[in-house]
Amino acid sequence: MTKPSSPPLTWTLSGFGDEIDDDPDVQAAVLNALGARHIEVRAAWGTNIVDLTDDRLAALKGVLDRRSTGVSAIASPIGKVPVALPVEHEVERLGRAIRAAHALEARYIRLFSFYPAEGQDPDDIRDDVLVRMRALADVAEREGVILLHENEKEIFGDIPRRVLDLVEAVGSPALRLAWDNANFVQCGVRPFTEAWPLLHEHVEYLQVKDAVASTGEVVPAGSGDGELLETVTALRDTGYDGFASLEPHLADTNALGGFSGPSEFGRAARALRTLTDRIGVQLS
Repeated sequence: MTKPSSPPLTWTLSGFGDEIDDDPDVQAAVLNALGARHIEVRAAWGTNIVDLTDDRLAALKGVLDRRSTGVSAIASPIGKVPVALPVEHEVERLGRAIRAAHALEARYIRLFSFYPAEGQDPDDIRDDVLVRMRALADVAEREGVILLHENEKEIFGDIPRRVLDLVEAVGSPALRLAWDNANFVQCGVRPFTEAWPLLHEHVEYLQVKDAVASTGEVVPAGSGDGELLETVTALRDTGYDGFASLEPHLADTNALGGFSGPSEFGRAARALRTLTDRIGVQLS
């Protein structure tokens, strides 16, 4: 008797809407056309998510509801600031990000782990970073949200060793990892070979972009040195069934984000589907 095959895994497709357009209605329309019913919100109408008023948040919720589009995560800039700022600075901004998360019915909030001073060794700011991340995690625990630390170049948690130290030292169920292959490449790290073995147990969310090691140029998934195929295969094999959020950065990159436009965003989405089709994972 033939054993019935298991149904394929399904990952939930999402993407950074402000990489498409400033208008959230256009953001959601393009994502819908690409087969996504979720959006990662970093900015709307040209305003960062932590700076939207209550009225604007309500208007954004109305736009997304009309498009039957949920919010996969709040892509906040929390922690993308100098560690020298007082603890209260980012705790207050996290409060605004949490307000947005509740208004938009999102569970996840992306954040970062602070910049050292110019010329300072990131290892020297470890204690200050942990104090701040613990304070942020305490707030998240009380508010019922999960913080997703993104491995971003030039912050404390840019390389695998420090990312692992951070998440284990804070030790909070409200602090997990958003995985970004391209950012590891830009730090001189082979993402699957060097980072995955250390960090995979803490990964909660996939941000999708790739990069070329020799130049740092961001390219569609599978076109660079980010070991995307190996990574998504390993995620599949762990039974991962979460979000795959496109952050293409194909037209412009800056300190607070990037831009792609509808056409390039579509190219990034097709590249991801090529990979997931290859490993037998569905995107919806």
